[in-house]
Amino acid sequence: MENLRRKTREVRIGDVVIGGSHPIAIQSMTNTKTEDVKSTVAQILKLEAAGCEIIRCAVPTMEAAQALREIKKQIHIPLVADIHFDYRLAIAAIENGADKIRINPGNIGSEERLRAVVEKAKEYQIPIRVGVNSGSLEKPLLEKYGGVTAEGIVESALDKVRMIEEMGYDNLVVSIKSSDVMMCVKAHELIAKECPYPLHVGITEAGTVYSGNVKSSVGLGIILYEGIGNTIRVSLTGDPLEEIKTAKLILKTLGLRKGGIEVVSCPTCGRTKIDLIGLANQVENTVADIPLDIKVAVMGCVVNGPGEAKEADIGIAGGIGEGLLIKKGEIVKKVKEEELLETLRQELLNWKR
Repeated sequence: MENLRRKTREVRIGDVVIGGSHPIAIQSMTNTKTEDVKSTVAQILKLEAAGCEIIRCAVPTMEAAQALREIKKQIHIPLVADIHFDYRLAIAAIENGADKIRINPGNIGSEERLRAVVEKAKEYQIPIRVGVNSGSLEKPLLEKYGGVTAEGIVESALDKVRMIEEMGYDNLVVSIKSSDVMMCVKAHELIAKECPYPLHVGITEAGTVYSGNVKSSVGLGIILYEGIGNTIRVSLTGDPLEEIKTAKLILKTLGLRKGGIEVVSCPTCGRTKIDLIGLANQVENTVADIPLDIKVAVMGCVVNGPGEAKEADIGIAGGIGEGLLIKKGEIVKKVKEEELLETLRQELLNWKR
């Protein structure tokens, strides 16, 4: 799978390099007010711990642009400044330490203003992410294609790329997004044939944790499986930590990332004698910080549990007031139900193959 990935130019964002043969990086975006340095830093540190590798912050004011300098001192991952409309904010963000800026050249103003941003990025040698959303498609393209289409999104993005290239700069990352999953897939298939730059991939305005996870998993799954994409963000209306959890699982499911415990659990049925749903969620949280690359099974009954857990490295199965610890389908020990979770954790902390 990794060998089939489309090779792009390499782009350095702080200490992270994307494109080429580098692993796909996971991004997220803060939902705190960037001006509130303390809250923003606290959220970024939590995202770092969860596995976020690049973070983006909105820069709607000059105060937010200036706050980036202090935020940068307290975090450990590259920081991207997200700017709309005001070119002066892009310049200030670069001067205050942004590792990359995200702009839509179509809404940043005149060519002269865009050139000022490009020159500042060139001076500081930081990449520009050229972002185009289906909702910001220009009127001539809407008329040309009879509405919002994948072809229109791609033409808009490539037009913006050429504008910056003609200004003598090619340290670029490209992002094209749509909330229409299959339109987004088609647009990526089209642009991958023409664009040499790394692609940041996501389904924009994907929705709540439930619907957003489904739409992002389907859309990103197809795009990544086709070898397209160098960084990803799962856009959710909710806690950004959920974005990281989903992104990691998408990459792991596709075989694009290793590491981390995979938790599998059976669907509940009439034989279930414990709160399996609660237990499975507890197990996921309990093992999140354990750096093992193994499979853990959570089974709802002692009848089929051991057999169903054979493919897992280790598992637990619940009964009435008690449970079983299982390794490779073999029962290792029987413990009280309230001790099941801690028994599993201790086994994993002392894991030996």
